[in-house]
Amino acid sequence: LETLEHAQKRGATILAEITGYGSSADAFRVTDMHPEGMGAYAAMKQALDQANVTTADIDYISAHGTSTKENDSTESMAIGSLFAEHAKTTPVSSIKSMLGHLIAAAGSVEAIVCVLALRDQTVPPTINYGKPDPECTLDYIPNESRKLPVDICLSNSFGFGGQNDTLVIRKFQ
Repeated sequence: LETLEHAQKRGATILAEITGYGSSADAFRVTDMHPEGMGAYAAMKQALDQANVTTADIDYISAHGTSTKENDSTESMAIGSLFAEHAKTTPVSSIKSMLGHLIAAAGSVEAIVCVLALRDQTVPPTINYGKPDPECTLDYIPNESRKLPVDICLSNSFGFGGQNDTLVIRKFQ
C-alpha cells in the first residue's frame, strides 16, 4: 500500500485503490460476532458510504467465511440485510476454504485476492462446497472460479470479540 501520489511519482502500475473502510466492534462474545450480524452490517455500510457506492455497485464480496456455523450464517445474514435485493446476485466467496485461516494475515491476503480479481476479471471459488446450509443462501461461487466483470470488491474481516473491518477495493481508473 502506498499513497496515490507516491505511486504516480515513481511510475508504478496501479492496479487498485482502497476507496472505503468501515470498522465496528460489537463485542458479543470472546469468539463470536453478534448473532444478528449488527457489527458486520455496520462495518460494511460504513465502507460503502465512505466509498460513495451502493450495494448494486459491488461486483464481488470476499467473505470472512470461516466455515463455522456461527460465522457463516451470521455473515450471510448481515450481507442479506444490507444488500437486500442484490444479496442473491452478488457473488461471495471465502479463500479460507483454500488457505485455511491465516489469522493476522487473513485480511491482507484477502485484500490481495480482491486486487487479483479486479486485474484478472475472475473471482475465486469457495472450494469443498458440498451440501448447502439452509441459513446460507447467497451465491458462494461453489468449487469453480468464475470469469465476470469486476470493478469493485468488498472485503470483510471479522475477528474475535466482534472486531469488524470492511474494505471497498476498486479497480484503478
